[in-house]
Amino acid sequence: MTFEPADRVDSVPPSGIRRFFELAEEMDDIISLGVGEPDFSAPWAAREAAIASLERGQTSYTANRGKRALRERIADYEAATHNLQYDPDEEILVTAGASEGLDLAFRALLNPGDSIAIAQPCYVSYVPGATFAGIDVIDVPTRAEDEFKLTREVLESSDAAEADALVYCYPNNPTGATMTAEEMASVAAFCRENDLLVFADEIYADLTYEHDHTSIATLPGMRERTVVFNGFSKAFAMTGFRLGYAMAPPEAIEAMNRIHQYSMLSAPTTAQHAAMEALDNCRDEVTEMAAQYDRRRKYVLTRFEEMGLDCFPAAGAFYAFPECPWDDAGEFAESLLQEKRVAVVPGTAFGEGGSGHLRVSYATGLDDLKEAMARIESFLN
Repeated sequence: MTFEPADRVDSVPPSGIRRFFELAEEMDDIISLGVGEPDFSAPWAAREAAIASLERGQTSYTANRGKRALRERIADYEAATHNLQYDPDEEILVTAGASEGLDLAFRALLNPGDSIAIAQPCYVSYVPGATFAGIDVIDVPTRAEDEFKLTREVLESSDAAEADALVYCYPNNPTGATMTAEEMASVAAFCRENDLLVFADEIYADLTYEHDHTSIATLPGMRERTVVFNGFSKAFAMTGFRLGYAMAPPEAIEAMNRIHQYSMLSAPTTAQHAAMEALDNCRDEVTEMAAQYDRRRKYVLTRFEEMGLDCFPAAGAFYAFPECPWDDAGEFAESLLQEKRVAVVPGTAFGEGGSGHLRVSYATGLDDLKEAMARIESFLN
């Protein structure tokens, strides 16, 4: 008897991102524009709070749903910043990153054989997560001509109406696309008309540069059918703390917690103390980091225009998604890495809709960005 992966695991290929990271790790003088995490450290006060909690010996489990004091702060923060109203006792679940929350929703709120419409290109975990849960995937490829926004037209043409749920991320990873309130209202109407649950990944909500972020859960008839996911990894630059949260009606949170309490028990205690401090005293740092990203965004978009690379004006997260000048984006990315020591990720790593594009992260210092742009320009010439 030997170990073999289960069929549902064996059917999922390795992450397309990891291959480029592994190649880059073997090289010197690499500038990585491929990593999807902030180049900033977590705010100092949050780190100090984490250390202080350890020194006080606060290393026990918390309540399954997370410390109540943290859930109260999350409720206040979301009400103030995104106009979302959730009860900290019954409608918020603290998770080990937003990714755990999505995994819980897939397993707790859908049955094997159900189907989920996934707006693509998308975060690399959505399709594998659905597959591991035994859920059928309906691809909803967004289009460059729509600036990779989710539209009623692409929902209808991809048969998303046949799905049981819809999952998307806006501001978007990998494209940097955002949705206005009017555009989100069109998606909401489609979901109401076709009785779809919605899993709204809003981890980049605070990194929206040209208009206010609109959560679909604030729109008429949507709160009762939506799970909203957010966390501390992106805007607060706390990726390694692995802390996120889900917000939904009580029956959804209860079902998700049923799995969470057996599989994870509770989110990391030290991270919860850091997050409370972050919400209390680190919002100015979030504002400053967002301003830095916006400056970098404008620089990168300007440089791509100067190089003649077609790139829509991405207005969120910390990604640009230029059109690849070669037919094979994977070959382009590998050649750029080998010859100029700049790492980017081919759009195909993020599923349907990403073909012919490159994900370029500007979550790196401006000096490195300038050098990377110069190397890309030299490579193109």
